[in-house]
Amino acid sequence: MFKHILVPTDGSRLSAKAAKQAVKLAKSLGARITGFHAAPDFSSTYYGDGYILRAPGAKAQAEFVQKQARRYLSVIEVEAEVEKVPCEVFHTINDSPSAAIVDAAKKKKCDLIVMASHGRRGLSALVLGSETHKVLVHSKIPVLVCR
Repeated sequence: MFKHILVPTDGSRLSAKAAKQAVKLAKSLGARITGFHAAPDFSSTYYGDGYILRAPGAKAQAEFVQKQARRYLSVIEVEAEVEKVPCEVFHTINDSPSAAIVDAAKKKKCDLIVMASHGRRGLSALVLGSETHKVLVHSKIPVLVCR
């Protein structure tokens, strides 16, 4: 059935829960896991409460993204190691997590995406849109959504 599962994470508890379910599924199917994180691009200037905030320098941003990605992806790696499921992880910088997830699945030749149902709630989810929903709409491979 499924042999290669992409597991995107945003570091949330729901993503960790989805990762755990993905690893269990992979073990039962004899599949492998690829953990993935898409970090936002901080290269633009932000305006907050009347102040202009400059984005961090490229080096500082790269270090921050690397550290954050390692923390998020280690959850998947540890779970896969415990269950003895083959696992690789990678991350990218992209302002559209849903597009990055779909691209990652294609690039890594995954045949299933397992992800959390949502990261944002309330008005912010309504205004910004659900990344999970966007993946469901744009993915050409099956997406298993965990709650």
